Amino acid sequence: MLHGQPPRHDVTSNRATPPDRRDIQGKRPLRDLKIPEQRHPEKAHRPDNAQPRKPNWIRVKAPTGAGYNATRKIMRENNLATVCEEAACPNAGECWSQGHATMMIMGEICTRGCTFCNIATGKPDTLDAFEPGRVAHAVDKLGLNHVVITSVDRDDLKDGGADHFAQTIRAIRHKSPKTTIEILTPDFLKCAPEVLEVVVEARPDVFNHNLETVPGLYPSVRPGARYFHSLRLLQRVKELDPTIFTKSGIMVGLGEDKQGVHQVMDDMRAADVDFLTIGQYLQPTPKHHRVDRFVTPEEFKSYEKAAYGKGFLMVSATPLTRSSYHAGDDFAKLRAARMAKLGEA
Repeated sequence: MLHGQPPRHDVTSNRATPPDRRDIQGKRPLRDLKIPEQRHPEKAHRPDNAQPRKPNWIRVKAPTGAGYNATRKIMRENNLATVCEEAACPNAGECWSQGHATMMIMGEICTRGCTFCNIATGKPDTLDAFEPGRVAHAVDKLGLNHVVITSVDRDDLKDGGADHFAQTIRAIRHKSPKTTIEILTPDFLKCAPEVLEVVVEARPDVFNHNLETVPGLYPSVRPGARYFHSLRLLQRVKELDPTIFTKSGIMVGLGEDKQGVHQVMDDMRAADVDFLTIGQYLQPTPKHHRVDRFVTPEEFKSYEKAAYGKGFLMVSATPLTRSSYHAGDDFAKLRAARMAKLGEA
């Protein structure tokens, strides 16, 4: 889930400046993604939504420490983007201090304009053919047992970036054969159905695609996507390879009701989704979708109990839950839950 406070960019970073921020012979206007109007041009003329004060159970410490800085250094040295920074995840300090970072491939510019998301939007640059190798090098350098790879939406590409995902998975497998791989993909909405097979054939351990919210809120929250297409995508992964774990998540606090959340759970289980995440939506800027309310920890606990009752193998439902939060530990639990279920059969 891509939401949080606007990211801070270090002007002293040695990370290469993305092409969208350069003025190339006057052909592309200079764009500064630190400026909200340029980061989200599609939202510039939207009315402001008040940003309510966060309750005590949502607040986190600012990212600091040697572990955090070491992880950040590796990301910079390999010229890699992370969704932790671009979406300003509130858990970045905790995860990076342990050497865990969710790498975001295919650039920093998304072709979609979801109203909840802080990823920059616009026309992306061409794919970097060397990126899969750099990701694999960073995974090896960090010594990760489990890695999460996500991406921006790339509606400009015929295959939506499916082959780039597959190449990245294969590069990690070659460099770090013992590392388990979790991918968080776009919906490939404008692609031929066959592109999904390219990703599945690369055999990620976990295939994650987030539904993000209840279907009734799609027009206002996720206007470029289609709820039942995303649901079918997850179902097809299982049909193509039943051994791959499937995972999906939603945000709450966008204006949904409890009945809607339970319906999404039922829809996911009908698609044989194994792992459900539910987290609190946090509004990145006044131009983004408003926070309808802050869901209490008690309500999250009730969602968790209901989800396990519906048959999910693994559930993470807390205010600070995000798609890749504690992903490595959760994968171990997920695998153990499947083994236990098979033992009961």
